[in-house]
Amino acid sequence: MRYALDPELAAAVAMMAEVDISDLAAARAAQAAELAVAMRDADATGVSVWDERVPDPLTGTELSLRVHRPADARGPLPALLSMHGGGFVLGSPDVDHESNVLLCRELPAVVVAVDYRLAPEHPFPAALDDCWAALRWLADNAAALGVAPDRIGLWGDSAGAGLAAGLTLLARDRGGPAIRHQHLHSPAVDDRLTTGSAREFTDTPVWNRRNAQLSWDAYLGPGVPGSAEVSAYAAPARAVDLAGLPPASVAVMEYDPLRDEALAYVGALRGAGVPTTLLCYPGTFHGAVVVAHSAVARRVTDDALTAIRAGLGAADVPPRHSATDNRQA
Repeated sequence: MRYALDPELAAAVAMMAEVDISDLAAARAAQAAELAVAMRDADATGVSVWDERVPDPLTGTELSLRVHRPADARGPLPALLSMHGGGFVLGSPDVDHESNVLLCRELPAVVVAVDYRLAPEHPFPAALDDCWAALRWLADNAAALGVAPDRIGLWGDSAGAGLAAGLTLLARDRGGPAIRHQHLHSPAVDDRLTTGSAREFTDTPVWNRRNAQLSWDAYLGPGVPGSAEVSAYAAPARAVDLAGLPPASVAVMEYDPLRDEALAYVGALRGAGVPTTLLCYPGTFHGAVVVAHSAVARRVTDDALTAIRAGLGAADVPPRHSATDNRQA
């Protein structure tokens, strides 16, 4: 390995299965097997979890959502709409189940996870349309869920962070629902893949340039990524006007092909007057938080809790671990 990875992460890389979405059926089967074990072992103590089937007015079908609510918390609570990662082609709410339970319990907040449609079977704008329908449902049902309608935020990882960023643009341009904060973890926001990190990181763990290219081809259609016709709702780095978006916190991993597009997006948000916190993690790779026992993964989690708690105006509960060695800008 030619990268100066955090020692705890480097020790874990050799035991991690390679992610290869060129054989999508095999990748989905492997992920499903891993998630089945994770869901079996998940500890949701203190959290009520249930699934909702809600009408999607854009498609005339039903959308599946997973709702997490602190079992003993009194409302109104802040809420988070959660969008999982997976390169637009993999995943379900199971991917972030443990993270969503933790966010629900420790913020505390109601967390609603979207089971959005996957590419290439359902290319853009299907996933974003599903996230829009979920946001509308959350806002419309705030009272029934015990949610404060002025304290709704978004969080997403990777492709899910790209969807979250696109959703803020969509909500702004459609006049709401109001979004209080957006937390973007390793966001996929630029289909052009022309940054230094996108060109250099061809062999990084979990995610690399080839996977990123396959991901965008699946989401936008072969030959479309990099062309002039790509919507900013699909690739928010293309947006020419970011003014009026909700405050953001953005987590960036050092050895991630998406690193530089995330840094550029932070700069663009700040340039548009959007308050934005940048959280940088040396020695990490895309998806490094899966090495949950590592100190850096705990820092990433604690920093996310701190940023989201502040962004949503949630209860001031101190984090479980110190994050004092993390670099912020």
